[in-house]
Amino acid sequence: MSEIREQCIAAATEICEAAGLKKGQILVVGCSSSEVLGKRIGSYSSEETAQEIYDALQSVLKPRGIYLAAQCCEHLNRAIIVERSAVPYAEICNVVPQPKAGGSFATAAYHGMEDPVALEEIRADAGLDIGSTLIGMHLKHVAVPVRLSIKVIGEAALTAARTRPKFIGGCRAIYDDRLGVDNRR
Repeated sequence: MSEIREQCIAAATEICEAAGLKKGQILVVGCSSSEVLGKRIGSYSSEETAQEIYDALQSVLKPRGIYLAAQCCEHLNRAIIVERSAVPYAEICNVVPQPKAGGSFATAAYHGMEDPVALEEIRADAGLDIGSTLIGMHLKHVAVPVRLSIKVIGEAALTAARTRPKFIGGCRAIYDDRLGVDNRR
């Protein structure tokens, strides 16, 4: 198994556990295959690398029933590719990502999913950002950084986050620790 595949499997497993992801929840992933290969973002898109990353992530997510939301590049305004069943009532967009317009990772996701749709935005439960692609806009409030043991995928920096419900109500409020707001920092 390649080092990139091993890193992706380890990162996906770790974020699922750290975020307490459950069946039906969504993990957003932004990925620059250029950065993974040690190049400047957007300069050396690799369909083969993107496919390897997509397959590795899905090998962890699918058995757990967790949906992958693949972020497109800036040329498609960071749109999201996701299975229709994850967002049955969402307003979809009509676009098919390509390696140079959407990115190789989103293209691999589009062709690898059973019934992919494109969305302008999503509110995911956790995220992996491979190569500083800026996934924060697609996370639910409140995003909490997660420090994974895996720091890079290939040559790309890896950043991870989980989300938690907002605390509301002030000093008289009582909070439900079962909602993932406990000590998972």
